[in-house]
Amino acid sequence: MMRERLPHPERHEHSPAEIASRLEQAPRPSYLRDFVYGGIDGAITTFAIAAGAWGAQFSSRTVIILGLANLLADGFSMAASNYLGGKAEQDEVKRLKAVEERHVATVPQGEREEIRQIFARKGVKGPALGAVVGAITSDRERWIDTMLVEEYGVSPAPRSPRTSAAATFLAFVVCGTVPLLPFLFGNESPFFLAACFTGITFFVIGAGKSRWSPSPWWMSGLYTLAVGSIAAAVAFLVGHLLA
Repeated sequence: MMRERLPHPERHEHSPAEIASRLEQAPRPSYLRDFVYGGIDGAITTFAIAAGAWGAQFSSRTVIILGLANLLADGFSMAASNYLGGKAEQDEVKRLKAVEERHVATVPQGEREEIRQIFARKGVKGPALGAVVGAITSDRERWIDTMLVEEYGVSPAPRSPRTSAAATFLAFVVCGTVPLLPFLFGNESPFFLAACFTGITFFVIGAGKSRWSPSPWWMSGLYTLAVGSIAAAVAFLVGHLLA
């Protein structure tokens, strides 16, 4: 029988010592979304610029200059936007935490009732429900953290705005450089190779993110290639028409 393919986080031991060791560590946020977002966007926008410039019969040197300008300007813009979005998210969590701290201090019985109803909806009943409510509300920080997660959907593993921005910028620049490589090396058919390299970039990004997905690497790669190719085709058509 074929063995089940498990994502990396699920391949760990379940001995008491291993479980205790894992639980002692703080939850680690994932920045995969930022990297995939930056990589796909970097490849698409640079390819679009190369397509428009090449369609307008600009020289390879001009294509490279426009592409590099896009890499730095648009990459920094995306990173800055991601950073500011992350900061806004952090500020929202701080505001919600202040609200819950005020509620716990002024209307503790109401907050206890919220905890009781939250876990009752999860199927906890009878004495067990009273024990859960008592255990959670006996510690102020645990009480507030539980309310943030259960009532507002705040992630227990907050993402760093700086790391998100850095992941987006790095992926944008690395993947966005790929469509420019044929122009850098003076190939006779740079645009055709740029299109091929861009497609390969999409596939590699998809295959790489399969490490965190239950899908096989080739399926994840083909899916990302299909979605990225559609976006690149739209960008090419727009650039070609405007050229």
